[in-house]
Amino acid sequence: MPSPFPGMDPFLEDPKVWKQFQQQFVSGLYHILLPNLVDRYRARIGVRSYVVETPLFTSVLREPHEEQFIEVRERGDGQLVSLIDVVSPANKTTDVGREAYHATRKLILGQRAASLEVDLVTQGRPLLDFARDSLPEHDYTFTVTRAAAPGKFEIYTTTVQKRLPKFKLPLAADDRDAMLDLQDVFRRAYDLGAFQKHVDYGQPLAAAVKLADVNRTWIELMLKQCKLK
Repeated sequence: MPSPFPGMDPFLEDPKVWKQFQQQFVSGLYHILLPNLVDRYRARIGVRSYVVETPLFTSVLREPHEEQFIEVRERGDGQLVSLIDVVSPANKTTDVGREAYHATRKLILGQRAASLEVDLVTQGRPLLDFARDSLPEHDYTFTVTRAAAPGKFEIYTTTVQKRLPKFKLPLAADDRDAMLDLQDVFRRAYDLGAFQKHVDYGQPLAAAVKLADVNRTWIELMLKQCKLK
């Protein structure tokens, strides 16, 4: 059974399923990206690791985190061309997760590469520093930075009621961009991860998920129409 949502499924922000979803989503991105890359490039999945420490009454809970990202490099000299980073809840809600994310971003800037930030997380604080007041109503953002203009952002947005966007991933300056359809990536990730078996749509959406009341009402009605409530 496909996801009942037209685009991103906010129930996947649940920490019990997010890690598996993020891995499936990155894997889907990788497999959809490969046919769009000519022999000039190679792509690989990288991993960053860190530990989130949460104080308890008499001890500290240490929770390891691993987040995958995709590197596109020149096949000849190994130069980093572009990096795709899928934001996790820990990146936006913990100091150590935020620092780990920005360490990866520093690598991109240091190597004068392009980047794509895929932010499918509503909770926490945004990671990239740009004004959002002028953006259309949105729940999710997808931000492209080109190597030639690291301080400028190409911002794509969508809401929980709409499909995920198509966009162009920058490659080398003398090459054309690679087209990616994030909705196709999501469908692949949701199906291969069999998330319909892991998500209980009869339960309320987690309070940590930041959605406008109108969208929460829409979700309730939509799930009832799909007989999932």
